[in-house]
Formats: sequence, C-alpha cells, structure tokens
Amino acid sequence: MARTLYGTRLSLLIAVSATAIEFGIGISYGLISGWKGGKTDLYMQRFVEFISSIPTLVIVILMLLVFKPGVTSILIAMGLTGWITMSRVIRAETIKLKQQEFVTAAIILGEKPTQIARHHLLPNLMDVILTQMMLNIPAAIFFESFLSFIGIGIQVPNASLGSLLSEGYQVFRLTPHVLIFPSIILCLLMIFFNLFGHGLRDVLDPKI
Repeated sequence: MARTLYGTRLSLLIAVSATAIEFGIGISYGLISGWKGGKTDLYMQRFVEFISSIPTLVIVILMLLVFKPGVTSILIAMGLTGWITMSRVIRAETIKLKQQEFVTAAIILGEKPTQIARHHLLPNLMDVILTQMMLNIPAAIFFESFLSFIGIGIQVPNASLGSLLSEGYQVFRLTPHVLIFPSIILCLLMIFFNLFGHGLRDVLDPKI
C-alpha cells in the first residue's frame, strides 16, 4: 500500500508538471503564430509539422539516452513533444479572436501585443486551456506509466504506477495484488480526469 500510494503521488506529480511545461510552450507558441500570421505563421507551422512527423516515442527514447533516466529526463522529454497539439488549438482560436471588434479596439487604443494577449486573448482562451489541460493529464499519466513499465522511466528504488505495474507483472502468479491494485488506481485516474475534462468543457462552453 505504501509503495502504491507513493507511486501514485509521483505519477501525478510528473503528469501535472509535464502538462504545465507542455502548455506553457504550446500556449506561447500558438499565440505568437496566430497573432503574427503571414510568413512567421507559415515558418512556425512548418516547424510544428516537422516535429510532429517524428514519432514521440523515438524523441523520448533519445532524450532518455542523453539524460539519466528519472523524473527530470521524463519531464524534459514529455515537454519537448507534448506541446504541439495545444499550440495548434491556441493558434486556431487566436486567429478567430484577433478578428473580433474588442481586439480591433484595443489595437486602435495603442495597446501592445503583450497587453492584448494578457488582457483580451488569454481570458477568452481560458476555457479551452483548462479543458485541454484536464484531458492531457491522463494521457501524461499513461505515457509515464508506459515508459516506466518498459524500463526507461522511473528507476528502482523510486516507484511510479508504471514501475509498480512492471514489478507486479513479473510476480503476478505469486502475488497478483501487486499488479492488480496499481492497475485499478491507474484506470480510476484515467476515468476521473477524462470525465472531469469533458464535464469542464460542457460547463465552460457557452453554446452548451
């Protein structure tokens, strides 16, 4: 029970931290790309397409070969690959918002792009950001568990849900509970964050 609770805490810590890093990069990148437009947007989107064409697992494995396996290397690897989806969503929403009258009024009044982004764009993007964040956390939990399960994530004596599943898989015939309980917690976390994310989307969506 102690290792399962500790592993759950570490998995949640990694998932939330990785999501924060991914969204920090993705929101900034999407805002710049959507606001600038033109050649800047074109070049930035070509870079996104180049990064997204490389399989995420390949990038993560290469990063883990460069850095020592652990929490820091997992956060760096996930942060470098997980921001692409969010940047595309923010870019699309920014392109729509910058055509609205209140943004045009802010430009006429002489507000700087950073002020417009902070006072006008981000508040109107908050529902999208929160919803995507809640839906991204279970994906991050699952990805960290997968890395630890195949042996390139959290290393013993530390414990995460993935490493606990790997340990339980090896002794399943003798002590099945070592595998069953972390599996149940992983499933419950995935279900909770997905339901919470969809519920948050329904609450924040003015159309619904």
